[in-house]
Amino acid sequence: MKSKAPAPHRILLVEDHPIVREGLKRILQLGGEFEVCAECADKAGAMRALDACRPDAAIVDLYLQGASGLDLIKDIRSRGHVLPILVLSVNDEAIYAERALKAGAQGYLMKEEKADRLLAALRRVLGGEVHVSEAVSARMIGRMVNHPRAPSGTGVDLLSDRELEIFDRIGRGQTTAEMARHLHISVKTVETHRSHIRRKLGVRNGHELVHYAFRWAERGGTAPSATARTPPPRGAVSAGSASASRR
Repeated sequence: MKSKAPAPHRILLVEDHPIVREGLKRILQLGGEFEVCAECADKAGAMRALDACRPDAAIVDLYLQGASGLDLIKDIRSRGHVLPILVLSVNDEAIYAERALKAGAQGYLMKEEKADRLLAALRRVLGGEVHVSEAVSARMIGRMVNHPRAPSGTGVDLLSDRELEIFDRIGRGQTTAEMARHLHISVKTVETHRSHIRRKLGVRNGHELVHYAFRWAERGGTAPSATARTPPPRGAVSAGSASASRR
């Protein structure tokens, strides 16, 4: 008599783009090992789904409607949920992977990876392991071994999770009012974050901050060189940067 196949792992999918959710759902459910028990685009929907479908694991994007994926992960942990969480994002792992792990995730995978890497990462976190790339793992281990008490870093590394989110949105051309509306915070709070970011990055004014954030976004979330932080003469600023600075 043929033995009964094990029940598929129930996966909560949190991703704000419907077409991406549909593609991920097809990949996950192709072999019968996983099933998507719920899918949602924002933090509120994800929190409701946790209680409604009791997933075995969650796949979370960092860009969500109304909040960041890091905020969602922190809320999941603060409410006592222990399911493994795999972050799947376009954001550079060199900047975000360790932040995701500190927030409570068990793994981080870039969206540029192939489908089999996604399935392998999901199996690892479901098995109680941590999944990050070899480069991120080596950097984290090296820091613990060689500089266990060193400061967390310089530049962008010194920004809090919320400040990094604001900085990233500046680089994508969002205005202060747009950020306040999307993040459900006041314009004054956004301006306070911008002031803290300028101080931590060592930039002199809003124009330099926009230029630095624009260059950072252009490079896919890697810090420009020190000379790139100082903007060129106004006549030489690129059209995209000039447009962003006017905001």
